[in-house]
Amino acid sequence: MTYKIEMKNITKRFGTLVANDDITLQVKPGEIHALLGENGAGKSTLMSILFGLYVPDEGDIFIDGKKVDIHSPNDANKLNIGMVHQHFKLVEPFSVLDNIVLGSEDSHHGFMTYEKSIEKILNIIATYNLKVDIDAIISEITVGQQQRVEILKMLYRDSEIMIFDEPTAVLTPQEIKELMQIMKNFAKEGKTIILITHKLNEIKAVADRCTILRRGKCVGTVDVAKTSTDQLAEMMVGREVSFTVDKKDIKPGKSVFEVKNLSIQGRGRNSVTDVSFNVHQHEILGIAGIDGNGQTELVQAITGLIPAIQGEVEINGKPVTKMTIREKYEHGMSHIPEDRHKHAVVLDFDLQSNLVIQNYYRSPFQKTKLLQFDAIKTHAEELIEKFDIRSEKGAKTTVRSMSGGNQQKAILGREISRAHDILIAVQPTRGLDVGAIEYIHSQLLEERRKGKAVLLVSLEIEEIMNLSDRILVMYEGEMVGEFDPKKVTINELGLYMSGAKRGAKNE
Repeated sequence: MTYKIEMKNITKRFGTLVANDDITLQVKPGEIHALLGENGAGKSTLMSILFGLYVPDEGDIFIDGKKVDIHSPNDANKLNIGMVHQHFKLVEPFSVLDNIVLGSEDSHHGFMTYEKSIEKILNIIATYNLKVDIDAIISEITVGQQQRVEILKMLYRDSEIMIFDEPTAVLTPQEIKELMQIMKNFAKEGKTIILITHKLNEIKAVADRCTILRRGKCVGTVDVAKTSTDQLAEMMVGREVSFTVDKKDIKPGKSVFEVKNLSIQGRGRNSVTDVSFNVHQHEILGIAGIDGNGQTELVQAITGLIPAIQGEVEINGKPVTKMTIREKYEHGMSHIPEDRHKHAVVLDFDLQSNLVIQNYYRSPFQKTKLLQFDAIKTHAEELIEKFDIRSEKGAKTTVRSMSGGNQQKAILGREISRAHDILIAVQPTRGLDVGAIEYIHSQLLEERRKGKAVLLVSLEIEEIMNLSDRILVMYEGEMVGEFDPKKVTINELGLYMSGAKRGAKNE
């Protein structure tokens, strides 16, 4: 048969690292084809080659049976190939509208015209329920809304081949369900979809076939309907994976972290209003909510990235609200941020520098005001080994060149290894494979066992249910319910997350 996409014997090297090693991928017309693999397995690299961001060192690409040369995203667009990237390719000072039409603008007598573009975009938004304000500035909208802009960019260009790289990483359960249906509708329309995901339930829900990569090599292609999630997971990581979280009952200790009557000013209104809660030793407090309901602003105010207009934050009974970020860290706070590229790492620094970025001025990393590079490197190598951080050049690897999952492992390792009493973990497993998720969940539970307080903010409702000792639901900047995960259902939480119910306590 003639495949819609055929990538034959693709090899791509970055220095000594072989990201893709003689991979052949064959995708049928009109199918949803999943690409599965651990972080750093080579999935995004392979799709970046198809989209023209990289050129393969070896191998050929065929579209509809014809050999093609793809040297840039413009070449890909001409072949009706579109891609939604895991790390968004957006111009932050530009509006949503400008980002969608960028590179495909309409003009009249040398001047840009927007009438037709706006009409087309609004029709797409209405058709696929991808709600976003087209006049908003990218830097001022949530991560979930930025995700929608990336999808709109692809739909606007009438792509026939659609590559989704971790598209549900920042979506709610309801939004994920909607997106899965959208993909099915695309396939019915004859579009060909490649779905890169770590979420095995999503593959089972929508994919026809699945190609599995492991450490740059192709393990095989399977019929999804005939393959169990356990089999997919084992092919991906090369071992059996546990899908259950072993959380033992532990009696909470004293209150370590307290937020009192915190309010934060948003655009024209309060984005967070009069929020209060506390977290105890040996406790994971989960905050659930649909993206854009104040969780981001709450965490940013707590950690010192934005100011609060009222309220207090205390660690071990000491007010830290007006402290600098460094002072908050020195008083026992660790933080895994929602946006790792903006707030967690310096992409063009090497890994060892990023792993001491808050402690570089302390012994043994500094002596008589001079950095001690041997100590910094030794520390980095210890964390690389302990947290299985994979990179081309070890401690000297530039963080920008690492996969998103390995960047996340580095951040987790840095924050857990620092002295702290409260760990604030926001979307800690975003974009990670099942093996890495299993590991990070075990690390968060180990923090709980050691007596640390953990504040977990996640859009993954199952993650909240499995890890939390208590659950708070946030809706439109307010806490609308408190729940015992042993007694509440996901459907019940969903009603509070959507605003249909509010005011629950210990249900």
